[in-house]
Amino acid sequence: LTRSVPGRGQNSMRCGQSSRRTHSRRSICGIQHVERAGNNLTLFDSLYFCIVTFSTVGFGDVTPKVWPSKLLVVIMICVALVVLPIQFEQLAYLWMERQKSGGNYSRHRAQTEKHVVLCVTSLKIDLLMDFLNEFYAHPRLQDYYVVILCPTEMDIQVRRVLQIPMWAQRVIYLQGSALKDQDLLRAKMDDAEACFILSSRYEVDRTAADHQTILRAWAVKDFAPKCPLYVQILKPENKFHVKFADHVVCEEEFKYAMLALNCICPATSTLITLLVHTSRSQSAPWEAFRQLAGTKQAVNRDGHQTHEQWQTMYGKCSGNEVYHIKMEDSTFFAEYEGKSFTYTSFHAHKKYGACLIAVKREENKNILLNPGPQFLMSSTDICFYINITKEENSAFIKQNEQSINSISNTMYHGASRLPVHSIIASMGTVAIDVQDTRCRPPTGPTLTLPPAGDKECRRSSIAPVLEVADVTSIQANELLSDQSEDETNPSDEESSSAMEYVKGYPPNSPYIGSSPTLCHLLRVKVTFCCLRLDKGCQHNYYQDAKAYGFRNKLIIVSAETAGNGLYNFIVPLRAYYRPKKELNPIVLLLDNPPNVQFLEAICWFPMVYYMVGCIDNLDDLLRCGVTFAANMVVVDKESTMSAEEDYMADAKTIVNVQTLFRLFSSLSIITELTHPANMRFMQFRAKDCYSLALSKLEKKEREKGSNLAFMFRQPFAAGRVFSISMLDTLLYQSFVKDYMISITRLLLGLDTTPGSGFLCAMKITEDDLWIRTYGRLYQKLCSSSGDIPIGIYRTETQKLTTSESQVSISIEDWEDAKDGKEHASYRTSHYHRNSTSSDQSDHPMLRRKSMQWAR
Repeated sequence: LTRSVPGRGQNSMRCGQSSRRTHSRRSICGIQHVERAGNNLTLFDSLYFCIVTFSTVGFGDVTPKVWPSKLLVVIMICVALVVLPIQFEQLAYLWMERQKSGGNYSRHRAQTEKHVVLCVTSLKIDLLMDFLNEFYAHPRLQDYYVVILCPTEMDIQVRRVLQIPMWAQRVIYLQGSALKDQDLLRAKMDDAEACFILSSRYEVDRTAADHQTILRAWAVKDFAPKCPLYVQILKPENKFHVKFADHVVCEEEFKYAMLALNCICPATSTLITLLVHTSRSQSAPWEAFRQLAGTKQAVNRDGHQTHEQWQTMYGKCSGNEVYHIKMEDSTFFAEYEGKSFTYTSFHAHKKYGACLIAVKREENKNILLNPGPQFLMSSTDICFYINITKEENSAFIKQNEQSINSISNTMYHGASRLPVHSIIASMGTVAIDVQDTRCRPPTGPTLTLPPAGDKECRRSSIAPVLEVADVTSIQANELLSDQSEDETNPSDEESSSAMEYVKGYPPNSPYIGSSPTLCHLLRVKVTFCCLRLDKGCQHNYYQDAKAYGFRNKLIIVSAETAGNGLYNFIVPLRAYYRPKKELNPIVLLLDNPPNVQFLEAICWFPMVYYMVGCIDNLDDLLRCGVTFAANMVVVDKESTMSAEEDYMADAKTIVNVQTLFRLFSSLSIITELTHPANMRFMQFRAKDCYSLALSKLEKKEREKGSNLAFMFRQPFAAGRVFSISMLDTLLYQSFVKDYMISITRLLLGLDTTPGSGFLCAMKITEDDLWIRTYGRLYQKLCSSSGDIPIGIYRTETQKLTTSESQVSISIEDWEDAKDGKEHASYRTSHYHRNSTSSDQSDHPMLRRKSMQWAR
């Protein structure tokens, strides 16, 4: 069944054999030539002497007689001691690799050992290392073997990595096709614990790449029906072909939804990326960073020294992940049986620092993000929480609960004296929380300072979180009721515009398999001619964005084509829970005109337009309203994803974004790149000492084997740059955490479950500084609106309109700001932009949302 395929391995073997033959010829001929002055050896005697000498037998019957031949023998022996072992080692390795590539994974090993199969079109070193690092990051997978089934021969870089003993003992490379039963039998697919089928995203024709993935999935399902399938699909319209798979990740669905949320919830891409990575609490020691910066203090963008510590906190909090546990088996949550979800989340976070964000009933398959204070916890519920480690590995035990209580009380109700720059007491801060959409106070939630005559003497009080919600204060859950408006007395203009919108499900979906989402829709669909922004028609004469006079700032999307995935960019921005008066106009800047099917799908959404143009054309940018935009999203173009030289696929995108960055400094630019390694070129400054220090820090992290060495790059930490390959780990992690895809889809708004929440952001204003700490914010949100905070994105205005930003995941309150520590999970530096503040400062700070950030 095996066959020999000529390739690099055989060429290397021929080269090694040729090298050894050349060395032997020179030795034999050299001895014969030099010994003519002595014994006058024949050619056969010279051959006999060389074999006996190199084999270390040394009979002594033939010996050199003259000193030149003796010197030649010494040189030959020294060369042979160095060259021959290396040549023999390479020969043995190449023979073993050829045996494995054309051999079998033995049936005995398959039945006595656990293994998974990885099916790919072509294996790149980045994909291989991402898979291995994430797969083997889990302790219970250390004894698993990985069998790679690939139709092409492995390249030099992959071969070099698989020579490392750590991987050589665990990874088996088989050259073959998943469409052949013989090759599936060689990989023992029917005994595998799982099969991962990945698409080749660097293909120019991504639809053809999906077709290959679909055929592989069908072939594996036909050969091994009981083998769990983990499939990666690129195009959303092809997803329904692999609906039978146990877990499916559609790249374009996640990509566009994440880019959309980045516009209204800053750094959503960073938040999700770190949550789905097993980052092992990446460390960025402050002392090391100071040494790298060449000073005892960090260097900011102005070249001045500053006492910031965001790298340390950012690296520590990056270890937060999503875990699950049954409530009756939990130390964190068991004592709150019969209590409300909000009460459980608040007190579990207060005692243990674990942030409860979701729950699943035993009889229900759906996961609910923050079902709200009216949801009472049961002992059989599955609790999903964010924490630095899972409960089973934590140091908390029940015997210490009393001491933990006293510590936590000190955290929440300690001294009120705090410096100005505490975790919350800073304008521009963003806190992340989860809220139930059904829990809506009549007047709307707010962080406004409660009236108190002696507020100078004591800290303002916050209402306690109730064990069971007061049903009189909770409105009925009417899905089609207007829950997005915070206004009590809207103006006539707002009322007239609101009358044009209705809530419903989009009547036209661009592809089969899209999840229905309740959205703001127009009562009457827009004609196709009115969707064109830059050309007038018989209904209006507007020819640019300025003529429309939009009240809110624009969101511009630059893409090559109007693919079906772009539909998932619009839906989260028009979801029913977004306040109507905060809907941003969306302008699609497309290289190619959209087709009729796409226009039919978007014509029901309010304030969605398109125009044909290029991002590198200044006239097109001005016409689409770049000067009135809050965010500019630059999507990676499919035609540039493949390049002759690795990592050059992003060259045009990076240069175009750098041009935008210099021309429109106040514009928030969100960029998608093909290769994460190219993030270092975003907002590039050749003489920036701070960026150079971070570059050295990244190299240090890479040397340590970090899964996310680029996480300390400022554009990534600020959510300004994203690469879809960073979400590959979502599929790999689903092997251990089968709920991760569902939770991520709920966070991104790709799926909606009745009674479940969603992700939003809110801004901290000067009037909200009385809240002071993250713990008090947690209590305030839980008691007033039922929100569950999950992180913070912080901005600090500095000189020359620069700012430092950070995002925090489930920050623990024991790190008080008065100790000089920053409470943040992620933080970076980028240009300060006023474009987002004007839209949000006029609205109440606390909106009715299920997962909400504070900004």
